[in-house]
Amino acid sequence: MPVTTTTASRLLTAARRRAGLMVRSRIAGDDAAEQRQRIWHSEGDRWNSPGDAIYAVHGDASMFAAGLTALLLQSLHPLAMAGVADHSDYRGDPWGRLQRTSQFIATTTFGTISDATDLIRAINGMHRSVVGVDHRGRPYDARDPHLLRWVHVAEIWSFLECHRLYGRAPLTPGRQDEYVRQASRTGIMLGARSVPTTVAELAAALEEYRPELEASPAALDARHFLLDEPPVGWTARPAYAMLREGAVAALPAWARGSLGLPDGPFGSRNAALLLGRAGVSTLRWVLDAVEG
Repeated sequence: MPVTTTTASRLLTAARRRAGLMVRSRIAGDDAAEQRQRIWHSEGDRWNSPGDAIYAVHGDASMFAAGLTALLLQSLHPLAMAGVADHSDYRGDPWGRLQRTSQFIATTTFGTISDATDLIRAINGMHRSVVGVDHRGRPYDARDPHLLRWVHVAEIWSFLECHRLYGRAPLTPGRQDEYVRQASRTGIMLGARSVPTTVAELAAALEEYRPELEASPAALDARHFLLDEPPVGWTARPAYAMLREGAVAALPAWARGSLGLPDGPFGSRNAALLLGRAGVSTLRWVLDAVEG
């Protein structure tokens, strides 16, 4: 092999690894390596195992788009969004919020039962103080099982849909049901009731909430922040733009309409899906160099 080719290969490998470490640090924090060691390698029983559907979904790079899809969809419930706007520091510390969410998903999916239950117990405790009124003066309480069910339904629907669109290996219908059932445990433990356990039940639950949904001022503000003023540097903007297009394309058409979002570049959802796949594939490629 020519020396120039070998040198170029080494430089590419080094650049890929640097990019992977930067992404991992942004998503999981500066102590990402220590967190990974604790979550994945601590001794103790676990709810899930590597062959489970929930491993396939939550461990895939499609989650980068899915998280954004879930936030946009969840924002359409005015009471749930009011709680986020009033009690969350997502504008002041967006990366910190993302890291806490990433840690929660990783711990409850891959971590020990002891660590997962401790984290869920802590979150349930924090929810006691998340009360208030929305923009129409309607009261909300983060412990409301109906609102907790909405947050769970919107999240799991988004994760599964983005995996279907951008995942490394799509799940069979039976495995999709397995995922919904396995993911239901966390929703129930957080206080939701009548949590879906099949894809059909998940779709029905999403449809059930539609009369309650609207693009409140807080939802539109979140949309503007997430899509138009993302907390990323200029060098990361192109990659984020691809993920943004993919995340929006994954939303139900009625949700895009409520938020005033186009189907994609020049009105083409197919173009947005292609960009989403490219963005997820790029992130998967750089992360494989770190975690491979």
